[in-house]
Amino acid sequence: MKANFNNILIFPLVILIKFYQNAISPWLGNNCRYQPTCSHYMLQALRKHGFLSGFWLGIKRIGRCHPWGGSGYDPVPEKKHKIN
Repeated sequence: MKANFNNILIFPLVILIKFYQNAISPWLGNNCRYQPTCSHYMLQALRKHGFLSGFWLGIKRIGRCHPWGGSGYDPVPEKKHKIN
């Protein structure tokens, strides 16, 4: 049940990101300083960490993507497992 609710929350964001990747990004050119690109990072973070954590990771990444920020390979971190 939790996975289905999470997918319902993620679906509209995935649609918006895919629209950006296919309709807007080609016109803007290759501007991302990181690999994977910020939009791919957001998709991976949402799928790996769920809506809240994934969205927050993606927003933080977009905030770092500027001329005075970092660059290079920056993968989505692995999900931390709770120890019982």
